[in-house]
Amino acid sequence: EVQLVESGGGMVQPGGSLRLSCAASGFTFSTYDMSWVRQAPGKGSEWVSRINTAGVSTYYADFVKGRFTISRDNAKNMVYLQMNSLEPEDTALYYCARDEGDPYEWDYWGQGTQVTVSS
Repeated sequence: EVQLVESGGGMVQPGGSLRLSCAASGFTFSTYDMSWVRQAPGKGSEWVSRINTAGVSTYYADFVKGRFTISRDNAKNMVYLQMNSLEPEDTALYYCARDEGDPYEWDYWGQGTQVTVSS
């Protein structure tokens, strides 16, 4: 059974940092690209970042470039999202998702971890 379990969310002040983690199990982790996707209250899902199987190539939505960094550890079946310079607009439920092959298509999601940026 494929499982993706996120952690690391919380409440932080504007300008602060958080590191999200996603533990994957039930599939050969190293053979899949992985993404982070978020959903703000009252809005649709929004792709944030993707990392390729080897962790060499990373991609970011324009609104997080220079602030967020995605990484992975294939030995531990983990994917991470380091978020710096957080803004209130980053408030959302953040999901770890397995890429199914086509761009911006995912076949498994975690349960999400809440990030709230507020003073």
